[in-house]
This record gives sequence, C-alpha cells and structure tokens, in this order.
Amino acid sequence: MKNIAVIGSGLMGRGIAYAAAQSGFQVHLQDIQPKALEQAKDYIESEAKKAVEHGYMQPGEDEDFLHRITFTTSMEEAVGQADLVIEAVLEKMELKVEIFKKLDELCPKQTILATNTSTMSPTEIAAQTSRPEKCIAMHFFNPPHKMKLVEIVRGLDTSDETVKIAKQVAREMKKETVEVNEFPGFVTSRMNCLIGNEAMNMLMEGVASAEDIDKAMKLGLNHPMGPLELADLVGLDTRLRNMEYLYQTLGEKYRPCPLLIKYVKAGRLGRKSGTGFYKYDKD
Repeated sequence: MKNIAVIGSGLMGRGIAYAAAQSGFQVHLQDIQPKALEQAKDYIESEAKKAVEHGYMQPGEDEDFLHRITFTTSMEEAVGQADLVIEAVLEKMELKVEIFKKLDELCPKQTILATNTSTMSPTEIAAQTSRPEKCIAMHFFNPPHKMKLVEIVRGLDTSDETVKIAKQVAREMKKETVEVNEFPGFVTSRMNCLIGNEAMNMLMEGVASAEDIDKAMKLGLNHPMGPLELADLVGLDTRLRNMEYLYQTLGEKYRPCPLLIKYVKAGRLGRKSGTGFYKYDKD
C-alpha cells in the first residue's frame, strides 16, 4: 500500500488525505468542484503550518508532506495507480453506488475500495461492483487527522485479506481500529445518534438550554464534547441524513427530532453555516 486516492474533498475527505500523507502515503484527493479542492488545499496547508508551530512536525516536513498530495478533478487520474480508494462523499446511497460503479471501471483489479460511510451498508454498495470481496467500510471520525479511531466494517463478501489490509493502513495512519460486523449505524453512529437526538428532544421540550445540556454531559458523564456541540461540528444536514437512514432501517427510536428537521430547513447547519445550536464567528 503506497498510493491512496480519496474521493470527495469535504471535511472528511480532506482530513483523511491529510492523515494519509502525514503517514507517508502518496495521496490523490479528487473532487468534481475546483472550488472545493482549493478550499481543501488551503485547509491542509493551514493545518500543516499549525502542526509545525506546535511541534508536531519539524520545519520543512510540512513541505515534504504537502508534496505527497495531488489535487485533481479527474477521477481517472486520481485512481489510476491507487492501491486503496477511500470514498468520502455525502451520506446518500445512490451517490455512493454511482461512485463505486465508476471506481470499479477505472481502478486496477487489485485496488481495494473503501467507503467512509458512518451508517450505510458496505454490502449494498459493494454489490454494485465486480469486486465485492475487495470492498469495505473504513469509518473515520471528524477531524480524521486528529481522531484516533477507525471503524472497520466488513460487508457480506469482504475477504479476510481486505480486512487485514484496511487495518494495516489504519495502523500506519496511527489509528486504532475496531472490527464491526455490518449492521445499520455500526457501533458509534447508533449510540451517537441516539444521544444527540435525545439532547435535541430535551432542548425542544425546554428541559434545559443547549449550553447546560452539553455541560451536563461533559462534566457529569465525562464526554469530551456535548452532543449538541458535536452535532454542530458534524453538520446538522449530515446528522439528519444519518437519522433518516437509521429510522428507515432500525425503526421508531431513531425518528429524527422535529427541531433537527426545522433547523436544517432553515439552513442552520452548524459550524459550516455559522449557526446551528450555537452561533459561530468566521474564526
């Protein structure tokens, strides 16, 4: 494993690309939108500069690190020599299926195809390819270059060799892994969505303010971030898509809170829009 392609340059894609390049992999980061790639490049350069300032990289290492990342709008260019492709696009099954069909056509036969989905079925995605044994879910966490866990989710036909390689790549990125048998939401998303949705219901019911709900979870249950803060970080539109998928597949207890639906309709998407359960300035 030397060459990794990342499809999608949003928050997750750019963070995965950063983590891979920092660990010595040659990385192609692909997106269909040139502006999104420019934003990803600016973000990665800024994070690398901060890493030098805080002593996580030596002066000069950031330049070597940045040279290992190629930014491109061409999927064919990105994946032509890839040993591993990690898809990191929106949580929409039809979009992921479309991308995996293209990857199956463009990638070398030995290339492993991974989806960064947090909830969806790698079996369903893999079934659209001619290589289901080489398909897997590698669920990174936001921000991927800082968070330590990767959920390795085996599809119905995923081979033991593919699981072994995915774990090895994650270890080389200095991540810990947990192996999960496929089920909607895996481990972390099922738990996180329930906690976050209940926090939203309590806010809607007037049980406590957003600040006090989050403070209670941090100080009372030792969570590093409150559930409403975390939802804002993830993006409320992303959280709603996750909740809708879990509601469809797992039933009533995952029904999205009406307040979440209302906020998304209003364009209050969290940090990325400047307003969610909290307000954020440009910095």
